[in-house]
Amino acid sequence: MEINTQYILDNMVKYINIQSPSGKTAEIIEELKKQFEDMGIKTIKTKKGALIATIEGENDDKQKTISAHVDTLGAMVKAIKQNGRLKFVRIAGGTFNTLEGANVFVETRHGKKVRGTILPVKASTHIFPSNSRNDSRTEENMEVRLDERVNSKEDVLDLGINVGDYIHIDTLTEITESGFIKSRYLDNKAAVGIVLGICKYFKDNNIKPKYTVNFLMSNYEEVGHGISFVPEKTEEFIAIDIGTVGGEQASDEFSVSIAAKDGVTPYDYELRNKLVDIAEKNNISYNVDVYNSYSSDATQGIKMGHDFKFACIGPGVDATHHYERTHIEAIENTTKLLIKYI
Repeated sequence: MEINTQYILDNMVKYINIQSPSGKTAEIIEELKKQFEDMGIKTIKTKKGALIATIEGENDDKQKTISAHVDTLGAMVKAIKQNGRLKFVRIAGGTFNTLEGANVFVETRHGKKVRGTILPVKASTHIFPSNSRNDSRTEENMEVRLDERVNSKEDVLDLGINVGDYIHIDTLTEITESGFIKSRYLDNKAAVGIVLGICKYFKDNNIKPKYTVNFLMSNYEEVGHGISFVPEKTEEFIAIDIGTVGGEQASDEFSVSIAAKDGVTPYDYELRNKLVDIAEKNNISYNVDVYNSYSSDATQGIKMGHDFKFACIGPGVDATHHYERTHIEAIENTTKLLIKYI
């Protein structure tokens, strides 16, 4: 099986560079809609702003749906301080420690972007006592320093910045010569690239799947309600998400991870075994893993009452919800498993 790995990586980077924190995903959805339709793939948008791209199969009565969420972690202005600094809140998971020193853009309601940096309130070791270095990183002692001449709340308001504005965090994306991919938001832009690579494979090779396949690009996964609408003929649902690497986890950065259980529920045993059998038959490197602090679009769909067999797979990723890393081989193994499954 020849897949276009460079196409997958190029699209992964392209969509990493389109900032899409939960709640602000219209731009990325519109770009995906255009790209699917340029490949001749029909799309529909849900009322909540998700996108469904469909490749018709020989059997349209029993459909497969594969999800990849486009929303990421992020931050939002909580308050404007009297000294011109910004208090902020996180959107979705992660910790404040991961954001220290990050360069950002604050985007106003009218689309203006103002550069800044996330710092502790007591950042300077020349000014504050050395014991301040041990302060916990929390909402109360982290702030955004704007790269503008602002010394008051009024100065910030004059820039057009207000409470509720999104704060976009630099992703620091890099692909090394040794094949490692480092970036914020591999969760879940890696899956976006994989979906586009799968679609290109079927279109370039003029292959019609046995069953109609829907690719659901969900937009609220990180905040727990990504899957509110699923095509009604869906028999099997697979969420593409990251496999967590580290500690006692079985996953690694070179293989596709197949979830047996997450923090909410075991996954469907029959569908999980089907995926393992496909991987073994096709010499695809995989790991089965159990995730404790984790859920996926598949989990959310089941909790919302949808009726289908459900699974979750994805490339193994180190340092999830931090400065994440995976390897090209994990991307390839995930793509190959899904193509064989389809």
